[in-house]
Amino acid sequence: MEIGVRFIPNLDHARKEIELIGSDPGGCSLMTPKAVHRVFKISGLNPKQANIVKQEMLARGGEAAVARGVVNQSVEKSDVLLMGTTKQYRTFTDKLKIQPFGLSKLAAKINEALAALEGYGVRLLNCRGKELELGRKTLIMGILNVTPDSFSDGGKYMVPELAMEKACQMAEDGADIIDLGGVSTRPGHQEVSEEEELRRVIPVLEKLAANVKIPISIDTWRARVAKEALESGANIINDQWALRADPNLASVVADYKVPLIMMHNGQDTKYRDVMDDMMSFLKKSIDMAWEAGVPQGNIIVDPGIGFAKTYEQNLEVLRRLRELTLLGCPILLGTSRKSVIAKTLNLPADQRVEGTGATVALGIASGADIVRVHDVKEMTRVARMSDAIIRGII
Repeated sequence: MEIGVRFIPNLDHARKEIELIGSDPGGCSLMTPKAVHRVFKISGLNPKQANIVKQEMLARGGEAAVARGVVNQSVEKSDVLLMGTTKQYRTFTDKLKIQPFGLSKLAAKINEALAALEGYGVRLLNCRGKELELGRKTLIMGILNVTPDSFSDGGKYMVPELAMEKACQMAEDGADIIDLGGVSTRPGHQEVSEEEELRRVIPVLEKLAANVKIPISIDTWRARVAKEALESGANIINDQWALRADPNLASVVADYKVPLIMMHNGQDTKYRDVMDDMMSFLKKSIDMAWEAGVPQGNIIVDPGIGFAKTYEQNLEVLRRLRELTLLGCPILLGTSRKSVIAKTLNLPADQRVEGTGATVALGIASGADIVRVHDVKEMTRVARMSDAIIRGII
């Protein structure tokens, strides 16, 4: 006799493992939801809510950790850590739907979270006539800065001909998307006017649109720049402020029916919990996009490594990246040559390829669907190797 262990990430994986045992179809259907275990943290419940949640979860064989003062109502609020199988959650949320104190809304949120953790499968993303396949392999976004002061490649590609040459090389090296930016976001950067951003971006964009076959993303938070870029051939909007800097951007994205990347950002590094606060920030931005008419299928989220986070917080976000899948959106990860690598390895920007490779590989293992990189050829190889292991793509 031998014993092994299986890590079951979702229902599809569970079903396959049970089928391999040789169980009959009926038994397979019954056992599959018992094989997937989920742990959810619910924040800010009052004692009445927390007591009901705990008792209902215990009644179904699951578990719920609450604050000590919940039973005698000596605390005003309590977080709750729910632990159970997907089968237990199904019957738990069914019962929660008929409970008072706003718990029916909590049941709906838990069901949404369960669905998000199962993944969105493989689907096509329409980028104004150019399609990207999401979910089958990791997509590579090549960085093209037309700025004089970007931390890694500032000033190199200001001339449209040089920028086009670089973009074509990245496409040949394996890039699926070119991300064009006209404003530096490095620490201590100086803000530039809208007119200057347009002056830098539009001539390059027009040349790329005429000569590069893969989609072009425009890295901007300004509605006017986004609109003129889309008119000039851009296919995707990449907003480093997630609609907070210019709320009018949402309606531009909705009008042109393009994918929208929204990155977590902020003014300081004070968080109750960096991942929980990031999730709340991005959820609000997703709601803003929905209200403007941007469909869920066109939204991509980015944790914003290096933005409004300390060194330790950046590492924590990378360690807990999989939690972002709870939002139900594809994840873009941008770690290329960033300070978290510099501080870990004590290396200048042009010597951080191995550190970038480590973050890319581990990011893919944690659910990243797109990686934004400078070193396209090298990171394409890292992604392909990671995909072979994680996604089974050979």
